[in-house]
Amino acid sequence: MGSLHARVIAQSPRARLARVVEPRADVGREIAQRYGAEWVPDLTDLSAVDAVVVAAPTEYHRDLAEQVLAADRPLLIEKPVCGNLAETEEVVALAEKRGLPLLCGLLERFNPAVLTALALACDPVHVTVTRHSPYAPRIRTGVAWDLLVHDVDLAIQLFGGATPSAVRGTLGHFHPDSEPGAEDVAEAVLTFGDRALAHVSASRIGQRKIRTLAIGEVDRLIEADLIRKHVTIYRHVSLDAATPDGRGYRQQSIMEVPELLSNQEPLAAQLDHFLDILAGRLDADAERQRILPAHRAVASVIDGNRP
Repeated sequence: MGSLHARVIAQSPRARLARVVEPRADVGREIAQRYGAEWVPDLTDLSAVDAVVVAAPTEYHRDLAEQVLAADRPLLIEKPVCGNLAETEEVVALAEKRGLPLLCGLLERFNPAVLTALALACDPVHVTVTRHSPYAPRIRTGVAWDLLVHDVDLAIQLFGGATPSAVRGTLGHFHPDSEPGAEDVAEAVLTFGDRALAHVSASRIGQRKIRTLAIGEVDRLIEADLIRKHVTIYRHVSLDAATPDGRGYRQQSIMEVPELLSNQEPLAAQLDHFLDILAGRLDADAERQRILPAHRAVASVIDGNRP
């Protein structure tokens, strides 16, 4: 992810990639040279930069975030902010105390299919989000923090950013190569008051990638394929219709395919969003507040499944 962020920043007309921080000299120098930046092995001096993107393994997030915020630099940090809720709350509180912009890299918020589906939704009552992937040994975190947090966040955004009134979930541990305690499947049901609920499913033992979002309203269904970036609207119609053979039919579905609101690469759209926060076009306080509801819901699923 670090190299992808470096590319997007270097290509942006609104930003300049000043520095690549990477302890592995061969990796850091190669990326820095590719995009015309300086390479340094650590974060000891941030005087020459205006803001920082942290895209490191989750276990390093807290220390790196604290270094960046202590230097009074705005921060875009990959998800999750930290590997547990307590540390995440500490980082958010530190950013708030110092009055610094903090954005979590919940990238699916900027997926064109998601942006389109959320804009189309009027009164969602039942949301289903599925994120299944083949096994990736390099991911040491369980799927709750690695995958489920994305879609819990999408469900929360669909229901106006409100904290769920109830969270129920279960975890599955199946793969022999997974780290002890790192779950391979996570399922969660989020309730929003007495009129809406969401079911979110994450798995890293699937045999193909699935990224789907289904927004159910009383009179229509909005489906989004987040990989193909495609949105379809379905409406069920009941009617009587005569056919030549006299059999007739009583039901049909009307299907619409709306145009996407944007075709921008999600990582570039996320960078623009971060730059808008830095420029004061978006409310930095509101953006910080959008971080914790999804992290708290995922932590609730994990805590509810401890032995």
